[in-house]
Amino acid sequence: MGSARVAVVTSGTGLDQDTDLPLLLEALRAAGLSAVPVAWDADPGCWRGFDLAIIRSTWDYVGRIEEFLAWADATARVTRLWNPAPLVRWNSDKRYLLDLAGRGVPVVPTRCIAPGEQCAEPDFDGPHGVVVKPAVSAGARDTARYEPGRAADAVLHARMLLEQGRTAMVQPYLPLVEEGERALVFFAGTFSHAIRKQALLTEPGQMDNSRVAHPGAALHTPTEAELRTARAALAAVPVPGEPLFARVDLVLDEARGPVVMELELIEPNLFLGLAPQGADRLARAVAAAVREAKA
Repeated sequence: MGSARVAVVTSGTGLDQDTDLPLLLEALRAAGLSAVPVAWDADPGCWRGFDLAIIRSTWDYVGRIEEFLAWADATARVTRLWNPAPLVRWNSDKRYLLDLAGRGVPVVPTRCIAPGEQCAEPDFDGPHGVVVKPAVSAGARDTARYEPGRAADAVLHARMLLEQGRTAMVQPYLPLVEEGERALVFFAGTFSHAIRKQALLTEPGQMDNSRVAHPGAALHTPTEAELRTARAALAAVPVPGEPLFARVDLVLDEARGPVVMELELIEPNLFLGLAPQGADRLARAVAAAVREAKA
């Protein structure tokens, strides 16, 4: 009997730019699995040939969100998909932050405005300004921050999103983000490693979709408070089952407490090149999922 077949799900962009991809493929093969990269929009019939499909760098899905969610549902019917399709659907819209907050997880305060709702300038100002972003996005696309007194500009940004039929989100700008965002990576619920990266929205009023996604990323030793907050976020996910992989992005609030900025369960960069054992840990989690699927 041959080794289990694993599809590492990617995209054209992922094949070109995903630095985690070759490291993960090597680790999976070293773990005795037959692993190949496959674009998520490949021939729909191909997924039946795999024991497991692990979503990794499907980085073009945002502009094709309904097609991608339909793909996840269809693929899950013919093979084991990780992370699972219901989790992918829930995590594809950043309004999940409201779910986490409702379950007591400290998150960046978030207001959502759906198409058809009104934008009021007082909601778009604050002592340190605000960040405006779409609810469905990746890599800080169509996202910008606005300094205090620039509420009118922030409203124009939100209205642009609403006119496109998208939900807009407005959050206070937390100045301690300039000390670095933290990203904590977990495999099968177990903490693996963390990185710290420089702030992304460095130029007020600028919506730059070509910016570097993770400037200055370097290994980080998380505090106990950061680990507690990340674990609380994972425990609050309202979908059964442990995510095979997860990245919890944190920032410090004004009291220096960690709050969740994003919970990444679909296609996050896992920074395997910075973590000496990261790829092997993920490969072991994948191998365990394959064994479970075959049991």
